[in-house]
Amino acid sequence: MIDFWLAAGLLLLVALSFLLIPVLRGRRAQLEEDRTALNVALYQERVAELQTQQEEGVLDAAQMDTGRAEAARELLADTEGVEALRVSRLGKPLPLLAALLVPVLGLGLYLHFGASDKVELTREFAQAPQSMEEMTRRLERAVAAQPDSAEGLYFLGRTYMAQDRPDDAAKIFERTVNLAGRQPELLGQWAQAQYFADGKRWSDKVQALTDEALKADPKEVTSLGLLGIAAFEGQRYQDAINYWNRLLAQLPPDDNSREALQGGITRATEKLQASGGKVAEAPAAKAAARLKVTVDLAPGLKDKVQPGDSVFIFARATSGPPAPLAAKRLTVADLPATVELGDADAMMPQLKLSNFPEVQLVARVSRAGQPTAGEWIGRGQPLASSTTAPQQLTIDSPDK
Repeated sequence: MIDFWLAAGLLLLVALSFLLIPVLRGRRAQLEEDRTALNVALYQERVAELQTQQEEGVLDAAQMDTGRAEAARELLADTEGVEALRVSRLGKPLPLLAALLVPVLGLGLYLHFGASDKVELTREFAQAPQSMEEMTRRLERAVAAQPDSAEGLYFLGRTYMAQDRPDDAAKIFERTVNLAGRQPELLGQWAQAQYFADGKRWSDKVQALTDEALKADPKEVTSLGLLGIAAFEGQRYQDAINYWNRLLAQLPPDDNSREALQGGITRATEKLQASGGKVAEAPAAKAAARLKVTVDLAPGLKDKVQPGDSVFIFARATSGPPAPLAAKRLTVADLPATVELGDADAMMPQLKLSNFPEVQLVARVSRAGQPTAGEWIGRGQPLASSTTAPQQLTIDSPDK
């Protein structure tokens, strides 16, 4: 912060100069005014002396006029080049008082309305924390400085959970939900923190939070994991297996938590079998959708495009969100080309081809490289997302 205060001090000196320079100029004007008054007094004294000599008969009228003219010339010579008199006078308290009040008032306003705490936080976050406690202190200060930041609250809640402070985390996640809205992920985090804050006791509040989260997103991972834990603690081992299997299906193949989750499923299976129960078979998983399409340009367009123009090939739901469900990017030089669009190419995890019964294939040429707008386009007829037969798509129409 030293460089900040040095810069602030420099700017303050510049501001004070606008107040002090007129005062210094006023002092010079005062000195010039005093010198002019002295010259006038000397002139008047000289004229009085000449008049006395004329009355005594020492000087005649001509000599009197000559002496008066000479005194006048001397007065003019002494006052030549003197600036006009100024109204301001040295010693007026207002400019000096303002010079004292400006820095004091400026500092007070900055401390009240400024962001020195945020400046310091920014400098701190530029350096890696040395411990989890230091990170927690930084996040707490960030939340205090920006209480309306849902992102800061979310990270503070996650940090509290990592430090085994679920009661504090539950309060923070509640504030986050109030700010950011009742998003499924936030509801799941709040429910998890509340469950552990209540001593691993399932409550109507936790049930309501998980129900709301899974209603909005049936694949919300925190809620699925929490319901599995609660079912295992309540010796409802089949429910625990079901919830954890649903969670396992959402995790990427290289996720580090898959091993621990699979271990929990194994323990629940063993306990269920030891109690005389039998593990129910999981329902068959929906086959992943995969569409194979060959894309080419209409003959009449080949001289109107350039080899480097982008070609976007995507599938979108005929009844559903306008966002592409799966997409690939090529160039005109690659055409004709055959590509596959499947769940692995999903733009968002919740928007997969297999989640929509009917889709449409689209290919667009965009010289600017924009997937949402281009020069030429080709559209296929609606087809089932489970279609396995190869499809043919021709880019042949202006993109309007």
